[in-house]
Amino acid sequence: MIRFAGAFRADESMEESQESKQHFLDYWRVIRSRKEVILAVTLLIVITGTAYTFTLPKMYSADARISVREDELDIDVFERQMIHGYNPFFIRTQYEIIQSRQVLHQVINNLNLAQVWGEKMNDDKSALSREQSYLILSKSIKVQQYRDTSLIAIQAFREDPEEAAQIANEVAAVYRDQRLTAKRREIKRAVEALENELQKQQEKVDQAEEDLQKIRQDMGVSMIGQGVSVDKMRLQQLEADRIAARVDMLVRKARLDQLDSLQGEELMNASAYIVSDMTLNNIRSQLIDSDIALKLKLESYGVNHPEVKRLQAGVNELKVKLTSALSGLKKGLRADYEVSKAKFETLEAELDMVKKSDIAAEGAKYLPFEKAERNAVIQREILNALRARIAQQGIEIEIPRTPVEVVDPAEPPSRPVSPNLFLNILLSLFLGLGSGVGLAYFIEYLDTSVKTVDDVERYFGVPVLGVIPQKVRPLMEEGPDSPNAEAYRVLKTNMQFANKGVTGGAYAVVSGGAGEGKSTTLFNLAYICAQMGEKVLIVDSDLRRPTQHKILGMSNRFGLTNVLMRDTPIEEVIKVTSNPNLHFLPSGKLPRSSLGLLDSQRMRELVKNLKARYDYVFFDSPPIMGVTDASILASEVDGVLLVVQYRKYPRIISSRAKRMVENVGGTILGVVLNNINILRDDYYYYYHSYYSHYDQSEDSKVPAESASAAGQKEG
Repeated sequence: MIRFAGAFRADESMEESQESKQHFLDYWRVIRSRKEVILAVTLLIVITGTAYTFTLPKMYSADARISVREDELDIDVFERQMIHGYNPFFIRTQYEIIQSRQVLHQVINNLNLAQVWGEKMNDDKSALSREQSYLILSKSIKVQQYRDTSLIAIQAFREDPEEAAQIANEVAAVYRDQRLTAKRREIKRAVEALENELQKQQEKVDQAEEDLQKIRQDMGVSMIGQGVSVDKMRLQQLEADRIAARVDMLVRKARLDQLDSLQGEELMNASAYIVSDMTLNNIRSQLIDSDIALKLKLESYGVNHPEVKRLQAGVNELKVKLTSALSGLKKGLRADYEVSKAKFETLEAELDMVKKSDIAAEGAKYLPFEKAERNAVIQREILNALRARIAQQGIEIEIPRTPVEVVDPAEPPSRPVSPNLFLNILLSLFLGLGSGVGLAYFIEYLDTSVKTVDDVERYFGVPVLGVIPQKVRPLMEEGPDSPNAEAYRVLKTNMQFANKGVTGGAYAVVSGGAGEGKSTTLFNLAYICAQMGEKVLIVDSDLRRPTQHKILGMSNRFGLTNVLMRDTPIEEVIKVTSNPNLHFLPSGKLPRSSLGLLDSQRMRELVKNLKARYDYVFFDSPPIMGVTDASILASEVDGVLLVVQYRKYPRIISSRAKRMVENVGGTILGVVLNNINILRDDYYYYYHSYYSHYDQSEDSKVPAESASAAGQKEG
């Protein structure tokens, strides 16, 4: 089993990593030691969660997906619409609008949900209030946006799958209709505002035209056509006439100057092109013909030939006529030039006079008129623009818009989405494990009992001489080769070293409370000592609840009480067991008046007498906290073994038992930690595994005792 108490101590030179590992194992030890609590809590929560899941109503989810975009016409009517850029707030805004009271209230009204739900929920079949219906509906729908898209999913959760699909589709339809209605309502309000402005603008136009007419009458402004005055028309006509006269004058002057610059033959040849005069052209043609005929005759005849002379005379006469015609042409051109010049100068003088008159009248008459006329024109343009805008809006309001499109309408689901049995059981399992572990640590925190060897040494200040496993029976039943026997051999060896190497003596085995296993511990220790050749006596000094006679299967009619009352010699009441080295002194029947039976003097004499007869005398005393008998025994024996049961009583009980022994002058050799659950507590598992396979031969006892001694010195 366990060799020695010092084996449980951590080495002072252990590294930090090993200490951390031991700290983790401490937590694991708590879980293993409280696994029943953890499993019970986990099972309870899983069963409760499963049962609660079956009691929950089945909920169905129906999804309707819609595509949302900003308001725009389906087709371009008057001009190409601007493509809006990405607006990160638009989809989020629509996401909130879908869940708004305005939409949900309209859904409640359209589907008559207040009445439908009221008939299901109220005993009197009365309709729910608007606020109650809204709260139920708002908790029944969930809106989600698909990432990086303009799609929005509208989910409805109801016990009725048909109702869930109906609600999801109705929310989508109401939102779509409200988007269309809101835009049309916005346009109508704008058209109404434009019509009001149009009426006001019409009044402004009428007033501007009245002002213009009044100014024209007051100023005597004559108008030809729309916005053209008579004076302006006259001025423009004079300007045109002057320009035409000047052009005519310059043309005539150019002709005259060109003719004046030519002489002789050049003048005769160019005149026909400068001036289109029929007479001059005829004379020139006759002169040319005569000149040609003359040259032909000269080739055949001489200069004195009559025909030649006749042609020469005709040519000379034609030249005289041409010269005379050219001279007259020059005079006529000069006269025309002078006339055109005079006309130009007259028109220029007239134009200057009219301009001066117009400038004089401009500020007094035409300037106010022109201002009034411009104002009237501007007001008419504004009026026309308003009429065009109203007509455009009137057409656009009739053009279809699709700001919301139902991509996937909701359909009645065939399977419920909740309760999810697997998920709830899984959550219950995790919750149960967490709660169980938490409760285990809480119980461990509240548990102040002794759990480890370190607890004994820390709180009691005495060594642990032995660690006894759980469910140990008397070794007389298990046999000397029982794996549990080694624990008592270790206990016996540690007792010897705790007693400074002194062999034998009288010892009392006590405990703080009842049921801590001191009687079994005492018997097995005595049995081991007897097996090792020592002469041992077991004295059952627990007069109120004797136990040793039951273990040995002997009578308890006579015993210690008879010896103390001096009724029977001690030799007659000591009995021999199946082991010749092990004797037994029963407690005997407790008399009605037991006051002072175990007084110090009698016990001192008895202990002295028994020590002279036996190597070891073991007294099985009652719990020291219950009666004074244990205190008397503790004061008379050579040493006291304090039995502490693992995880049974609070530490304060065992600590008080130790102080009571010390108060009466007893010597605490050490503590026996009893009833250890080896399989549950890893703290002791190594030693159990080691001693379970320990060879029980005589050759193995010496090394075991040596190791035990070394462990005791180390502890």
